[in-house]
Amino acid sequence: MTETVEVADPVEVDVVVVGAGLAGIGAAIELAARDETFVVLERAADVGGTWRDNTYPGVACDVPSHLYAFAHSPNPGWSRTFAPGHEIHTYLRGLAARPGVAPHLRLGHEVTAAVWDSSADRWDVTTNRGRFRSRVLVLAAGRLTEPRIPGVPGLDGFDGPVFHSARWDHDAKLDGARVGVVGTGASAVQIVPELAGRVEHLTVFARSNPYIIPRNDQAQAAAEPAEISRVREEVFAGMEQGIAARRRERAALDELRSRALGHLAAQVPDPVLRARLTPDYEVGCKRVLLSDTFYPAMNRADVTLAGALQRLDGRTAIAADGRCADLDVLVLATGFHATRQPYAERITGRGGVLLARAWERGMVSHASTVVHGFPNMFVLDGPNAALGHNSAVHVIESQLSYLTGALDHLAGHGGVLEVTSRAQDQYTRDIDTMAERTVWLRGGCTSWYVDARSGRLTLLWPSTATAFRERNGRFDPAPFVAADS
Repeated sequence: MTETVEVADPVEVDVVVVGAGLAGIGAAIELAARDETFVVLERAADVGGTWRDNTYPGVACDVPSHLYAFAHSPNPGWSRTFAPGHEIHTYLRGLAARPGVAPHLRLGHEVTAAVWDSSADRWDVTTNRGRFRSRVLVLAAGRLTEPRIPGVPGLDGFDGPVFHSARWDHDAKLDGARVGVVGTGASAVQIVPELAGRVEHLTVFARSNPYIIPRNDQAQAAAEPAEISRVREEVFAGMEQGIAARRRERAALDELRSRALGHLAAQVPDPVLRARLTPDYEVGCKRVLLSDTFYPAMNRADVTLAGALQRLDGRTAIAADGRCADLDVLVLATGFHATRQPYAERITGRGGVLLARAWERGMVSHASTVVHGFPNMFVLDGPNAALGHNSAVHVIESQLSYLTGALDHLAGHGGVLEVTSRAQDQYTRDIDTMAERTVWLRGGCTSWYVDARSGRLTLLWPSTATAFRERNGRFDPAPFVAADS
């Protein structure tokens, strides 16, 4: 439980940013160029978000490195086509160390509550180390922050090391141990090849199997600015074409499926194992993964593919397919609470309504950034603000442009910005219409992109990154009128 320290006089600023990951640091850079006073509240002792938390063996980005950087701050020093996690963390630390950003960081400040004060048109933000009041609240807490721990019977009784992939236990003795990895998602396909051959035996518990395409990761030399710009444009344009398969355009879908299944066939010669690794849903319904090393690891005699982990009896893991494995260490590569943002329980808007209540049937918004009932609040990397085929950084940059446009409007016109329920409902209907026939809803899988409460696609923007920027990259004051009656 977080201890709250009360102070008589809260710190007054124009903008409070919650979170110092990619989006929060990006917001700080934009705010540093303006006249507003601001703070960035980060609960951890370091910046970096996902890339601070994930330190598992083999962690790396699955977006080409030159696209995984802000356009205004390219990194010529990426060492590989797909940047290792520690390089991304170093990049973010460098951005946070800038003179215009570093003085505004408040590390070790966990937000316990943020309440809209209608009498003063201010957000009252309480942390474990004091209070802040601001005209504007920017939520940049991200989606991949709270690990999802499966409710497996017997998990509490396992007396060996048990840890989530985003909370890697670097003191756990893995060499020569019998290790289980639960999950076959993006983290697992990076972890498994690193553990195979190092541990005595590795058992992979799979609820479902991913589609995997070649990664083709290569070392790369430092690049000149003009070269970075050219590469960014070419890679971005190529990745934009990936939306066709997600829209279930037949030729594109067939090509992507063929590429993935061809990769599986080329790397897994055993027809029995190959059949067990073949997905039972349409390609693209879940995240399409990139790896050249996962399948070779699964071919090893000291690696076993088992069904979903059903229960634990002491140190014996029993899978749904009846396979059993005696384990010394258990790694949970089981994802995050992505559709139900834990921070929503701490945000109270107009009329005392919790953000969690406003989102009880799934996250909704207008422009993927503002929420009715929560004045002067902007959510980065939130509802329908991720991509299933291109770089999330492009979306964050678009949202930051929207944010600065809103701040310009507030500076010039004063008052309070609260989007109408009508505008939010229309945007939600537009999202649902775009998503209706996509593979994310029609592909026959269960994925973290879709909120189980409503069956809606709430995480992904169901179109191109270009379309997101065209629609949501510029602030429009029209939907912000007097609060609905």
